[in-house]
Amino acid sequence: MSNSSGSLSKLALQKFKKNFWGVFSFWLIVVIGLISIFAYVIAPDDSQNANQMHLSIHSKPPGFKVTLLSLPSTIEDNQSYLSKVFYGKLKTDTEIPISEYEVDNQMLIYTEYASDGLTGERKSIDLNRFPNQDYKTYIKEKTFLFGTDKYGRDLLSRILVGSRISFFIGFIAVFISLIIGIAMGSIAGYYGGKIDAMVMWIINVTWSIPTLLLVIAITLALGKGFWQVFIAVGLTMWVEVARVVRGQVISAKEMQYVTAARALGFNDYRIISKHIMPNIMAPIIVVSAANFAAAILIESGLSFLGIGAQPPMSSWGAMIKDHYNYIILGKPYLALIPGLCIMILVMAFMLIGNALRDALDVKT
Repeated sequence: MSNSSGSLSKLALQKFKKNFWGVFSFWLIVVIGLISIFAYVIAPDDSQNANQMHLSIHSKPPGFKVTLLSLPSTIEDNQSYLSKVFYGKLKTDTEIPISEYEVDNQMLIYTEYASDGLTGERKSIDLNRFPNQDYKTYIKEKTFLFGTDKYGRDLLSRILVGSRISFFIGFIAVFISLIIGIAMGSIAGYYGGKIDAMVMWIINVTWSIPTLLLVIAITLALGKGFWQVFIAVGLTMWVEVARVVRGQVISAKEMQYVTAARALGFNDYRIISKHIMPNIMAPIIVVSAANFAAAILIESGLSFLGIGAQPPMSSWGAMIKDHYNYIILGKPYLALIPGLCIMILVMAFMLIGNALRDALDVKT
């Protein structure tokens, strides 16, 4: 049995490698995953949640350039390197967009940036504020490749940091749904009878409730927040897994290898976990890939409704919510860019799900 399973796995892997869109989607998901993990290393704005606001440069188009003056803080930086990499820097310096500056009598005189043809306020600061009076290292030109949002934050940085929620909600939600779905489905399919009827009643009741409505109810019960959304989405996605597992277990428990395992005196747990489950993983993998895409869309919908990840946390769905009205104000990119990111990630998971379905199809 193990030799045939191994040869089938090799054939499935070979078929998957021949599927261009499947391989492309796999590497695209890997790249997005790495970006989400090391977002603060890549992002131009490496502050926590990429939340550096400059209201004077709000809603600027992609490629916008401005000179930024950074005023050093006297607060000591005790943050560890790993904390900066995974959670972003605790920014203590003050960044000010400026249009021009000059030095006069040990004073740095600058004009704050003002858009729409207005003239910014002129201010001055003592050069002693800068270490060794080296003010030039604190004045840099910055390019916003994706422009800025309505609060003057770097849109590219917000997109990169926001990929964490959309990407990891798939893993956590699918993990929760697999634990509950496999347990419920295998028990119902293996024992049958009243146990099966009871589990199917729970499945049908849960299935009859609209997914988004159920997620909203769970989120409101657990409270608004990051982990609450992950748990809520996971608790609503186990039903489909349970139905698939139940059907597969009902078919597999009549096989000869299960009868042989019973004759050898193995207990039910071992038969289900060691003999049945390894032989029904193909459809479960395909369902899980589809659930990844569904989890991303549900989280985006929750964030759009305002009950997902809460500000100042960056989320693609929340970014669309903040800027959807800009579509008719001549700045559609503020909503279209995060929308395209959601579409690309969902499509990647759907394509890899289709590729896995074709590769694991025993009939071919």
